[in-house]
Amino acid sequence: MMNSEVISEDLNPGKILMLSGSYWQTCTLHAAVKLDIFTAIGKNSMSARDLADSLRIEKRSLSMLLNALCAMGFLNAKGGLYLNTAESAAFLSKDSDRYIGYMIMHHHHLVESWAKLDKAVKTGQPVRSSASNDDGERRESFLMGMFNIAMGIAPILAENIDLSGKKHLLDLGGGPGTYAIHFAKHNPILKASVFDLPTTRPFAEKIIKRFKLSDRVDFIDGNFLTDPIKGSYDVVWISHIFHAESPDECERLLQKAVSVLEPGGLIMIHDFILNNAKQCPLFPTLFSLNMLIGTKGGQAYSENEFFSMLEKAGIQEIKRSPFKGPTESGIITGIKRKN
Repeated sequence: MMNSEVISEDLNPGKILMLSGSYWQTCTLHAAVKLDIFTAIGKNSMSARDLADSLRIEKRSLSMLLNALCAMGFLNAKGGLYLNTAESAAFLSKDSDRYIGYMIMHHHHLVESWAKLDKAVKTGQPVRSSASNDDGERRESFLMGMFNIAMGIAPILAENIDLSGKKHLLDLGGGPGTYAIHFAKHNPILKASVFDLPTTRPFAEKIIKRFKLSDRVDFIDGNFLTDPIKGSYDVVWISHIFHAESPDECERLLQKAVSVLEPGGLIMIHDFILNNAKQCPLFPTLFSLNMLIGTKGGQAYSENEFFSMLEKAGIQEIKRSPFKGPTESGIITGIKRKN
């Protein structure tokens, strides 16, 4: 018997099929970045043969990849020669200060675990180890990817967040120290301390030295969940840390951060913030799944949840900043009570 439900002729599976196969484009981009094609082309125009010789890879297969990159809008082709687009030159060539290839490689390293999302949902357990605890290429891609993304945000935030009169900032879980660097760079009397795992120190010190701020930005070794935080600060900045921790761990971390914040001091949380129904924006909902795959209790949190945690930790004058990052990140600020 035919189903009595009327099937609309306007419905077709095209959108679903495109979404299902969209990882083909993702993997094409990842392969191009991994092979460093955009850097090799640079500001030149190159034939597939010359590019293959330069990269020491097979010409036929490279031509197929280059043509797909043209179709995706990452390369232009003219007279048998391939050129970077303005977007590719800005973000995918290592010769650019705006290079985001490390973050793309971090995404590449996550692909295998995302294919096991069903297992993570079924068991409620992670299916991969944390990139921050890995050694070698995965860890470098993660840390330098954080640096890539932060470099697009930190200079703007440093100009728009008023830290005048502040003397010492704690960048808790600050990784390479990108935000600490730019806050210090924009505020000449401000010193900053980056608190993170000892394995992060070489990356952070290299970046701090690059910006010639070693005299005002230092690095403190420690695990913010298990180790005490020493010192006293009038600003605490916590960027993209809470989503990797469970609600209980977030509360303990926040209590620890507030304990070293001077009365009247400013705390700023930068993270992916869900609406209170936890059903949008899209990227934070997907990132919550990314934390399910990779952590024991991590997730994206709602604005109400952040407000509640801050109030419980003794923070008042809690506000949501109008800032919105390129992947729907947001900032919530508050002041430590003086009594």
